[in-house]
Parts: sequence; C-alpha cells; structure tokens
Amino acid sequence: MAPSFLSFVSLYGIYLRRCLATSGLTSQFIDIDDHTTIHLWAPNPDHQTPQQQKPSLLLLHGFGPSAMWQWRRQAQFFSPHFHVYVPDLVFFGDSTTKSKERSEVFQAVSMGKLMEKLQVKKYHVMGTSYGGFVAYHMAKLWPEKVEKVVIASSGVNMRKADNMELLQRANVENVEEIMLPETATQLRTLTRLAISRRFTMVPDFFWKDVINQLYSENRNEKLQLLKGITLLAGDDSCKLPPLQQDVLIVWGDKDQIFPLKMAYELKELTGKKTRLEIIQNTSHVPQIENSTRFNNIVKNFLCGSS
Repeated sequence: MAPSFLSFVSLYGIYLRRCLATSGLTSQFIDIDDHTTIHLWAPNPDHQTPQQQKPSLLLLHGFGPSAMWQWRRQAQFFSPHFHVYVPDLVFFGDSTTKSKERSEVFQAVSMGKLMEKLQVKKYHVMGTSYGGFVAYHMAKLWPEKVEKVVIASSGVNMRKADNMELLQRANVENVEEIMLPETATQLRTLTRLAISRRFTMVPDFFWKDVINQLYSENRNEKLQLLKGITLLAGDDSCKLPPLQQDVLIVWGDKDQIFPLKMAYELKELTGKKTRLEIIQNTSHVPQIENSTRFNNIVKNFLCGSS
C-alpha cells in the first residue's frame, strides 16, 4: 500500500472535501441514539439566518465509497438552492453503529432519526442505487415528512432472477465480488458494469489504491448489509407498495447493474405520480457521467409544481 502522500485517491479525497466546504457544507458527527453515530456534510447551523430559508434535500449514496465520492457534483450544484444534507450511511465513511441491525430499513430509520436530530421537519430525498432502497423506505415510513422523492439507478424492484442475471453479466458467483471488490480484476468488472466509459489502460496499482482507500474498511459489516437487504427477499413476484409522493426516476440507458427495463417496471410500481427520465450514454452513475443533465432534470422536478 502506497503512503497517503503518494496515493492519488487520498489526494483526490482532499479535493472533494474542499469542494464540499466551499459549497457551504461542514463535516459533522451526530449521535442519533445511544448506538449509532452518523457522519455527514451539512450546512453550518451557526451560519444560517431566517433570510436563508430554503427547502431541504437529503442525498443518499449507493454501495461503494462514502457520500462525498458519489455526490460532490450535486452538493455543489444544489447548495445555492437547497439546504443540502450529505450523510454517510451506516458503515460507510465515518458512520458507525453498535446495533446488530443490517437492513436497508435500519438505514432508513437511521436517516430519519438524523433529520429529526437536525430539526429538519420536511425534506426531499434523493437516493442512488443502494441509497434508492433507503430513500424508498423513508418515503414509505414518513409520508408527512418526505416531500418529493428521486430514485436514481436503483433496482428497488429487483427480483431473484434479476440478481442471477447480474451475476451472469459479471461472470461471478456472488454479488459481493461485484459490490465489495478485493482485487484489481473485480474492480475492473464493477467499473465495466457501472460506467459507460472503458478504462482499459489503467494499471493495477491504481485499482489496488482505490480498493485500499475506498473498499477495505468495514468489509464484514458491508457484507452483512448486502445480505440484509429486505427488498431482495421473497419470491420472483415484485409486490412493491406505491408511494404517496411525487417520484422522479432517473436512469442511464447503458446501466448494467440494474438494466433499463427495471426502470420502466419501477415506474409502474411506484404509482401514478411517478415520471421517468433516461439519460443517454450513461450507465449506473449518471449523476457523475453527465452531471449537468442529471442536475437539471432533478432541479426542474424538485422546483416544479406537483
């Protein structure tokens, strides 16, 4: 493992923190109960005045690196228009718990407690991939608090058959070989499925640096989180209750983690107040691959009338 001063990932992490700080966000730790501490980037409460009343937006990241790696462009874009809250989900980044709970419902409850501790009474929620699972549960649990919902690249409607097809596309036996890579080969596979660009010339030492810096911590706990996803339990019929809120689904047309067909089905399942936007030439992370298009779609949805 290279020293941190020689690590591109460590240096880029410094840049990401500076980007969030210059967007008016500060790194904070909140004890939401006796067992769980959440790290997040959020507006500095000491700098807010009554004249700065803006709607609130909660950003929930996917499985992988911590929140700042997945939402930097959105934190910068939305901060002038919203009070933006960017937490690390439990066991990602610096968020921890002593609880034995490992489901995405537990993550949703934890995020709900976080917003209550922050005294945010109403807010929009946007989740990508695994964070979309959490966003769905938050919307279902607290329809009086969660206003509009954005679900990006998130197979909330995933069946066992979809999971098997994903394993076949990746040519692996277990989903953790995709979502929790331990080798350069496994990380290349994840990148191939998640990003439309190809990185054929990237050397192994770079991939190993990414794994050491971004995927090595809390590995056992994250494996338990994968196994604890309740939405993947059950038979091959999807019985997803619709949501009461206005819902925006955003998807990349080349997504190989959750293929586009799942977006169309999810639109039908989440209710009549759902709209679907597809971003061309992007895969599983359209918020990174085409952040300008992604951000404008989401802003128009959140700022528009119901």
